[in-house]
Amino acid sequence: MDDALTAWLQRFLARHGAASGTVHVVEGDVMKLAGAVNIPPKVQELTATIPRGKGMGGLAWERSAPVFSCNIQDDRTGDVRPGAKAVAAKAAVAFPLGEPPRVVVGVAWMEERDLDDASVAVIVADAADFPAS
Repeated sequence: MDDALTAWLQRFLARHGAASGTVHVVEGDVMKLAGAVNIPPKVQELTATIPRGKGMGGLAWERSAPVFSCNIQDDRTGDVRPGAKAVAAKAAVAFPLGEPPRVVVGVAWMEERDLDDASVAVIVADAADFPAS
């Protein structure tokens, strides 16, 4: 894990009242877990490498757009994978940074939230202080 990315993620989660999160860095054809806060070790193991298009993070990378759910436990879109549901969170968003995306940030809350395009845009805009690599 990258200590600087994890420290940034901790501050970012605190600003948004979130319970847990991840930072995945794009490396070739996969994303690799580079930072995690309050993610169980087994979930970290399962999400250590994510291919484009798999799960919320992989879809955010593939679409170059945020992917979110107001309640991941009840999500029926197919965007939320079983590994995400294992975190025991409710609402979540995964969003790419950079063009083309070089990083995907995942954020989860313990309670359901009213997430829509406007509220997610505010969250993404607040990530402008992401450490340059």
